[in-house]
Amino acid sequence: MPKELRLAGISSVEGANDFLRNVYIDDYNRRFAVQAEQDGSAFVADSNGAAGDILCVQEERRVGNDNTLRWKALSLQLPESRLRPSFVRTQVWVREYPNGSLSVFWGPHRLGDYAPDRSLITQGTALAA
Repeated sequence: MPKELRLAGISSVEGANDFLRNVYIDDYNRRFAVQAEQDGSAFVADSNGAAGDILCVQEERRVGNDNTLRWKALSLQLPESRLRPSFVRTQVWVREYPNGSLSVFWGPHRLGDYAPDRSLITQGTALAA
């Protein structure tokens, strides 16, 4: 793109935006556009909620001596679990989802889910029989 702008004698942001709108995009589409094989949209609904896991912020934390972990100046109490009596000094992963809720994982095990206000919602899959 810089070479195209230089060849067109453009050196300002306004000129570049004008060039993109009125010249480059139409030319690019004319040369490279391909007719779709099928009608309709290629987008599909995220029925299983995978986008939340993809778009979440995930960070590793170490559980403290009181079975809590720190997250953004807050202390999250881990619930009881059948997996082990305590998670003291264990490395866990905290996921913060786009809606503000949190989940804490130990490997594949979900230890707890927290609402955006950081209150415990569920104790996760770790308590499943």
